[in-house]
Amino acid sequence: MLSIAEIDALDCGAFVAHFGGVFEHSPWVAERAWASRPFGSLTALHDAMAQAAVREASEDEQLALLRAHPDLAGRAAIAGEVTVESKGEQASAGLDRLTAEEMARFTSLNDAYRTRFGFPFIMAVRHADKFRILDSFARRVKNPPGAEKQTALAEVAKIAWMRLLDMVVPNPTGRLTTHVLDTATGRPASGMRLFLHAVDGSERRLLGEFVTNADGRLDAPALSGAELKAGTYELEFLAGAYFSATCQPTAAPSFLDRIPLRFAIGNPEQHYHVPLLVSPWSYSTYRGS
Repeated sequence: MLSIAEIDALDCGAFVAHFGGVFEHSPWVAERAWASRPFGSLTALHDAMAQAAVREASEDEQLALLRAHPDLAGRAAIAGEVTVESKGEQASAGLDRLTAEEMARFTSLNDAYRTRFGFPFIMAVRHADKFRILDSFARRVKNPPGAEKQTALAEVAKIAWMRLLDMVVPNPTGRLTTHVLDTATGRPASGMRLFLHAVDGSERRLLGEFVTNADGRLDAPALSGAELKAGTYELEFLAGAYFSATCQPTAAPSFLDRIPLRFAIGNPEQHYHVPLLVSPWSYSTYRGS
């Protein structure tokens, strides 16, 4: 993987040779993005490529970019006639292990979608499964053509981002924080224990154990810098123990005990704030700032 400093030092030919496949069969995107150097961050690199591919490209170029993508679970994928990146992405979603009925469904939707829009159905499938993909496919084939084109271009940009994450070392600028508010008392939830896990499929790996301070926050980020990587995480809050310690009336057993919040970090250069608003009977969360 290259650092941002190494990428900023590449000449145009080397840059295109390295990043020409980020947008499927469209090295012209990398060639145009190179002029925006220095990038300074992975986020800025992706923004420059998306700018060239989507916001500044002509309509014909946009359509050519969309048509460069293969059908999901289509004939080219079955025959192995797709890029290494596309093959891996489709396999990660289980599209290489479809039943005969599922394959027939994909074939029918692919044909209907291409007939309606003139380009293949595109979805960033790396973190999806075949059921989610089919549900999205069935809904999007009914979209108005203009709206669907914009949706497809947005998915192309997502695919490019995930490919860049495999190629570039992000800047160590991201951090993960949390804040717990007790909505029953209207105060910060001081002294609540919580655990942070990294999640990989059905496996969880403990990364840290924390206790909230008087403001309901952690004394330092739960993760920061190079430790913060793109992926799935889970914050587990020991709410039942907190309610017992603060003598709040609860059921027996407590209606809420351990509260797991599972979320994904897509850009490790950014700040992810995951607050918890909780009472003995309810909780909510959101991505804060």
